[in-house]
Amino acid sequence: MAKILLEGTFTALVTPFKDDAAQSIDWEALDALVDAQIDGQISGLVPCGTTGESPTLSHEEDLEVITRTVARAKKRVPVIAGTGSNSTREAIAASRAAERAGVDAVMVVVPYYNKPTQEGLFRHFVTVAESVSCPVVVYNIPGRTGTDLAADTLARICEKAPNVVATKEATGNVLRAQEIVRRLGSRITVLSGDDALTLAMVAVGARGVISVTSNLLPAEVTRATKLALDGKMEEARRAHLALLPVHEAMFIEANPGPVKAAMAMARRPAMTDVVRPPLAAVSEATRKTLAAVLAGR
Repeated sequence: MAKILLEGTFTALVTPFKDDAAQSIDWEALDALVDAQIDGQISGLVPCGTTGESPTLSHEEDLEVITRTVARAKKRVPVIAGTGSNSTREAIAASRAAERAGVDAVMVVVPYYNKPTQEGLFRHFVTVAESVSCPVVVYNIPGRTGTDLAADTLARICEKAPNVVATKEATGNVLRAQEIVRRLGSRITVLSGDDALTLAMVAVGARGVISVTSNLLPAEVTRATKLALDGKMEEARRAHLALLPVHEAMFIEANPGPVKAAMAMARRPAMTDVVRPPLAAVSEATRKTLAAVLAGR
């Protein structure tokens, strides 16, 4: 298994769409976004997760976004591809395809909608991990999946699958993060899945964040995370609190609507605010809030 340093700020990339009838992927905007993230000193790229609107990408589009991101990154930073599914077979196929495309790791979300038991989750993650040789990041976001991966189950997965190296904890629960750190120590890396909780999670042992806000402000989020990891907690607290209005604004409607709208307003890079149905463009009230938050920076 190849080694990967999972520390710092990893951007959960949006997928740029053109404002055309097909809402086709804007490949030039994706390239520009990748370059802007790397210029902002982020630690890695995470295409085709929730923020990348993976539920509305076809399988072909999904793999093409991953392949394009790998090609554009040119090994300057690691690429961790979202390959999860509520079907174990599909997650295996997607993970293998991403590995062939040259990713440094895959991120596999807890299966959604079908609500597997903890035993089902254990078998799912172990089976997917055994199907690839690259590192695997477990993604636990019960607010979207309807199922919470228990710390006991994660510990069992770690015992059985050595290439499961990290967990993106988007439970909104710092207590869960510290429980994983206490029980598993250096066996697994905890990454925050909530921008607003990064400082608190680093304080109890997390090693970074998979961030939505860094699409918009890569350098600023990178700096705040690094200060926390370096133990400069007073500076980190000031940097974190300065970003907090932005973090909160990114979720006043369903992600990635607000971050795409904010990026379009700020022209970082040349982006549209197009999201694919069933998501809809953010409301006028949300646009006003975003404009005020951006103006206040």
